[in-house]
Amino acid sequence: MAFELPFLSSKTPPLIGLDIGSSSVKIVELSEPGAGTYRLERYAIESLPRGAVVDGNIDKIDIVAEAVKRAWRRSGTRYKNVAMALPASAVITKRIALPANLREQELEMQVESEANQYIPFALDEVSLDFQVLGPIPNAPDDVEVLIAASRKEKVEDRMAVAQAAGLKPVVVDVESYAMRSALQRLINQLPNGGEGLVIAVFYMGANATSVTVMHDGEAIYEREQPFGGQQLTGDIARTYGIPADEAEQKKRSGDLPANFETDVLKPFVDSAVTEITRALQFFFTSTPYTRIDQIMLAGGSAVLAGLADALMERAQVPTSVISPFKGMEISPNIREKQLRLDAPALLTPCGLAMRRFDE
Repeated sequence: MAFELPFLSSKTPPLIGLDIGSSSVKIVELSEPGAGTYRLERYAIESLPRGAVVDGNIDKIDIVAEAVKRAWRRSGTRYKNVAMALPASAVITKRIALPANLREQELEMQVESEANQYIPFALDEVSLDFQVLGPIPNAPDDVEVLIAASRKEKVEDRMAVAQAAGLKPVVVDVESYAMRSALQRLINQLPNGGEGLVIAVFYMGANATSVTVMHDGEAIYEREQPFGGQQLTGDIARTYGIPADEAEQKKRSGDLPANFETDVLKPFVDSAVTEITRALQFFFTSTPYTRIDQIMLAGGSAVLAGLADALMERAQVPTSVISPFKGMEISPNIREKQLRLDAPALLTPCGLAMRRFDE
């Protein structure tokens, strides 16, 4: 049984973050000009045809690999090592306590026998990895260990895409963890490093909106609901009698009739606000928390005109659209105006690109 999900491997070679979503692939390259300072060197986003990736599963490896190849070329990077991620739904993670004095080999054996209890598949069908998180405050003889396991084919499909595009996968992470790394960097920039604040982050993807509530560096609540930017694409297609692909293109370019904002965009923004406030109610009823101090919006639909303001008004909570590159240097060959539109969707590939600097 090999530990072959290079989930939190040690110091990595120079690499780029590659995120395979349901509607696009995204590439981010960062550099570190000084200790602890990052610089965005390059990025690229390449659309995927509908049905190429469904519910996080890659259905058409060759089509996705072609899109990755185009994104890699367009980004202009020369690095071929990539950090990739699996959707959280494809990974079982479990925190366990193990004796602190175990040697590496003993630790691996313990992890395997523990994993047997939690994983509903045969271990030879699984890619497994673990990371020692550190001592447990009230149990001095134990350490906390994070186990991550995924069906082999889920890992192999992503690796096959990278390899078919001429790239070399060196790290496979979990999307939600990569996103949290990028988020934590932004939270650290808040007054007092965001200490004590309860922050709800809504990531509006193509088919789903996920909420992660962060408090003092921990994700205290996570949930996903089936509402995303594809719904707006569908509304545009129906209203103007055009095919979905054309509607998606016009949505991105803003090439829409004068009545778009009042007849199509406003009703969509209203239902997005309703979905988000409903998600906040779920959070309040299922946790002991009674307040949210800040709402952060990310994902491709976060930049829709009027969304942040409408949400702030309805939820009565300070709301902002976030960029994972806030506080970073930006390479002069990046068009800042375009980056402002694209940045909120680049949280996960940015978090993956940060893996280059892991100690």
